[in-house]
Amino acid sequence: MSAKGLFEKVWTIVTHVPEGQVVTYGQIAVLLGNPRAARTVGWALHSTPDLLDIPWHRVINSAGRISTDCGEHSPTVQRQLLEQEGIVFDARDRVDLDRFQWRPPLELIESILGE
Repeated sequence: MSAKGLFEKVWTIVTHVPEGQVVTYGQIAVLLGNPRAARTVGWALHSTPDLLDIPWHRVINSAGRISTDCGEHSPTVQRQLLEQEGIVFDARDRVDLDRFQWRPPLELIESILGE
């Protein structure tokens, strides 16, 4: 799969993450069938064209923490956007993944990606 094809699939999945839920970089990589591609998922989100309305803020790391270091999308902005959706952070700045992680059925992912 080309990088462009992979990036487009990342964007498609992230677009379907419901408001008030989060997904991890690694989880997206697994859903795409490439569990070692978590960093590539991050690159895809960083490379999102401005014209696409992707809820990038709903993607966090596997520890339940914000890990963006992009000047354009600060951790503060990401946290504010998540909190506006009802996501709660604990005293260690972590999201409870048991409570807030999106866990779509495989059939949904297959239909989203047209597979």
